[in-house]
Amino acid sequence: MRVDFYHLSSSPVERTLPQLLERILKTGERAVVMAASQDRLEALSNMLWTYNPNSWLPHGTIKDGFADKQPVWLTDTEENPNGAKFLVLTDGMSSSRMGEYDRCLDIFDGNVQPLLEAARERWKVAKAAGHELHYWQQDEAGKWAEKTA
Repeated sequence: MRVDFYHLSSSPVERTLPQLLERILKTGERAVVMAASQDRLEALSNMLWTYNPNSWLPHGTIKDGFADKQPVWLTDTEENPNGAKFLVLTDGMSSSRMGEYDRCLDIFDGNVQPLLEAARERWKVAKAAGHELHYWQQDEAGKWAEKTA
């Protein structure tokens, strides 16, 4: 399984997450996004409806229901009720069920030392599990470049 670590340095999760989800949906696949709390899920859900005045990302949470119909499912628990092949981790979340997905995207704020250190620990765990690892870092303009770790 492939795990991509996205080291945010110039834009927040709220700007990066929609871009990554749009790419996933364009492939015809589904995603599960894990966040730290119900309040955070509510904030992310609201953002996904309004981040771009010319589009929106179809998604749902437990409050919305119909999990099996949602292309993007937002949750704070380890679940995959929409049959997603992509797992997106935010807020320092980790999952013992990563192997159930084809790909995992781990998005973390590299400007916050505890989050950076936690991401390094998740990298070590993923490496020890034998996953294919990729590391992406933003430049000052917000563009992504793959780095060797």
